[in-house]
Amino acid sequence: MRHPSLLSLLVRGGLFAVCLLTFSTAKAQWATIDWTIAETLLALDAPVGSVAQQSDYHAWVGEPRIPDSATDMGLRTQPNLELLAQVPPEQILLSPMFAGLAPRLERIAPVSTFSFYSPGTDTWQEMQALTRQLGELTNRNTQAEKLINETQTLMAKLRDQAPESAPLLMVQFMDARHVRVFGESSLYNAVLKQLTLPNAWDQPTNAWGFTLVGIEALARYPEATLVIIEPLPAGIEEQLESSSLWQHLPSVKNAQLLRLPPVWSFGALPSAQRFARELFAALSLDSPAQATDPTVN
Repeated sequence: MRHPSLLSLLVRGGLFAVCLLTFSTAKAQWATIDWTIAETLLALDAPVGSVAQQSDYHAWVGEPRIPDSATDMGLRTQPNLELLAQVPPEQILLSPMFAGLAPRLERIAPVSTFSFYSPGTDTWQEMQALTRQLGELTNRNTQAEKLINETQTLMAKLRDQAPESAPLLMVQFMDARHVRVFGESSLYNAVLKQLTLPNAWDQPTNAWGFTLVGIEALARYPEATLVIIEPLPAGIEEQLESSSLWQHLPSVKNAQLLRLPPVWSFGALPSAQRFARELFAALSLDSPAQATDPTVN
């Protein structure tokens, strides 16, 4: 009987080790149903293997982009468990909103839940805490601190350059007659505080930092600039053009309107950065002094 040579054994052993390493690398990926967790993992350059509702993520969150290598596990409320089980992730990460899915997901991989936008907490501090928690989980503590420092640096830079502004009413349309208005506890308001910009909305908000109101409520703030954050529901612009209620709002009549591209209103530091940049750009274009000042970057 011919025995394999030492070289043959080493080669086979090396190939086996490579296979193990490849399998380990494939397993060392995280999956998440929650977009806030997803955007933070991606900003930390953590290996993300699966994210729910990716087309809607790109419509509502925008950035960071989900890599093509990540599978789409289906609806956030009804993930495709069979697809997820084909290549089980290292862990599945949830927010409390989706905690009811944990018993089914735990059959595929360990599940961890991360809280944010908790009642009675400081939104800005909680976003930083989430960043550090995910950095610890994915062994990316350095990247987490870098993201926090970059965000703080950006806010300081924009705060120093921000033009004077009327109080802002930040809204997202639900339909032609109703909007979410964002105030205390919202990501948008947390960014306004960092930029020392005034928020006109002084009414109570829910845990996510918004109040659902009819658009007639906006008339109570005639001096405010209305900040409309996309996306808009289909057909809403045509309906607003023919809406006498909308056309007679002081902000609309006086052309005190800004329109921003999508920024995830329930996001963390990546969304905070995006909102700060987009708002600053819109305010600068709206300000003659800023528009003609060559020293503004």
